[in-house]
Amino acid sequence: MARQPGNLDAPLRVGLILQECFTLNAFAGFIDCLRLAADKGGRSRPINCAWQIMGESAITASCGMRVVPDTDMTDPRAFDYIAVCGGNAYLDPREGRGLHSYLRQAASESVRLVGICTGTFTLARAGLMNGYRACVHWNVYDDFREEFPHIRAVPDRLFLDAGARITCAGSSGATDLALHLVRRHCGADKAAQAIRHMMLQEARPASHPQAHFYADLADVRDSRVRRAVHFMEQSLNEKLTTAQIAAHVNVSSRQLERVFHAALGVAPLSYFRDMRLRYSRWLLQHSEAHIAEIAAEVGFADGAHFARAFRGRYGQPPHAARSQTTSMYGAAAADAPRITL
Repeated sequence: MARQPGNLDAPLRVGLILQECFTLNAFAGFIDCLRLAADKGGRSRPINCAWQIMGESAITASCGMRVVPDTDMTDPRAFDYIAVCGGNAYLDPREGRGLHSYLRQAASESVRLVGICTGTFTLARAGLMNGYRACVHWNVYDDFREEFPHIRAVPDRLFLDAGARITCAGSSGATDLALHLVRRHCGADKAAQAIRHMMLQEARPASHPQAHFYADLADVRDSRVRRAVHFMEQSLNEKLTTAQIAAHVNVSSRQLERVFHAALGVAPLSYFRDMRLRYSRWLLQHSEAHIAEIAAEVGFADGAHFARAFRGRYGQPPHAARSQTTSMYGAAAADAPRITL
């Protein structure tokens, strides 16, 4: 085992393991929150928080940036948490047996394990998520359920703290998770200090919902339908045609219509329209964007067209859905308790 983290007396000590093609946004948000809470004035001394990046060699993020670990694998007892940060290579894992053994050792020593983004796949492959729910990003929900059907996955929140296991959808939610840990170990004042430096308004609670437009395709076996829906999820601001969707799936438009009706009971464009409207409702309740901006974001040519479609789907105009929101984070977040530890 390698050297210990710099400050064994820090109230919060985290060891981080990066996976190849890791998501830089999730990693940077998580570790920068620790850094800003660790010291006064953003000076980055590991006084209140200590962190260490572990690994055998440089790791490349999905954006191409390379990160050199501080050390190889440290005795897990030196940490309160060991976090695995994943990314785009989750379906092509390069996880050696040594990593799984290390994580199992950490679990046996009662060190809490954190899965950030697709790092949760690594914990599950090591057999360390059995009996726990897993919070995953909506974009990998189907893949996780397919690989780990015995683990209950949830894509409706930012992170899930189950005590010995903490899982996070990734992206900006990793910052909220880090704030959660800072508040637990260092106090609300240190979490507020990091929030001010990062120019955030507040820490979102774990139960804050992910953007609601993903589809639960657990009962859909036709891979053509699944690929088409995933293509739609990535194209919400575009005006797709049936032909474009069919071309992406490599079938004819007529065949796509047929398999959609068989699997979901609707035409592809009807399904896509409903997905866009679900996302618009989420944006109305969880952002401060103007209605016209939201209309453009979900692919409508103008506000009037969007308003008619929204009323037809939800029985009320867009501004009525927004007026139900009591904070910039929406009614769901307003009803949920803030982080209390």
